[in-house]
Amino acid sequence: MANQLTVNKVNEVLDWGYEKALTGLPGMDTAYELAEEYTKKYGVDQGIDKLITTQLAKCGTSGFLTGLGGLITLPVAVPANISSVLFIQMRMIASIAIMRGYDVKDDQVRTFVYASLTGKAATDILKQAGVQVGQKLAVNMIKKLPFEVIKKINKAVGFRLMTKFGQKGVINMGKMVPLVGGVIGGTYDATTTKLIANAAKDIFVEMTPQLT
Repeated sequence: MANQLTVNKVNEVLDWGYEKALTGLPGMDTAYELAEEYTKKYGVDQGIDKLITTQLAKCGTSGFLTGLGGLITLPVAVPANISSVLFIQMRMIASIAIMRGYDVKDDQVRTFVYASLTGKAATDILKQAGVQVGQKLAVNMIKKLPFEVIKKINKAVGFRLMTKFGQKGVINMGKMVPLVGGVIGGTYDATTTKLIANAAKDIFVEMTPQLT
């Protein structure tokens, strides 16, 4: 079926969204640009809170989502409002990671960004993989995570999002995203995105970037 949702399809969407979050879409700031803007204006901690607040406010306007939806084309058959919300959330998480001193180009850090998208479930997913959230995740510790651990986390994240996005593997628009009724005139579920933002803040705790 064309609308069949699988873990692999979810992972494709995540990879696409992450690339766009870092490189940008036409007329949209990248995660790097947002991180720099809010850090300069408010500092790291206050800047993160301001970033989250303004992103939630922007996403609540149908005009913003309509414009974004018109720009997004996926290599996977996923509705525009789904890809729009994922892009917004992933860019926000990546910005938080950058502001806290993490290198978002690392595959390991990318995995932690994906885990944040599961909200409250992120802590359990990481704990099951042997990673304790709430401790300072040193750069070297993240980089030393074995490939098998990263693979396990990615698989758990993909499965969690697949079951969240769909019902029995088939796209169900009412449950799939925190945006109901399509891109135009949709009501953005700020609560869901706030949970995701809180997960990102818990995972990407403050640290001093290490010089290489």
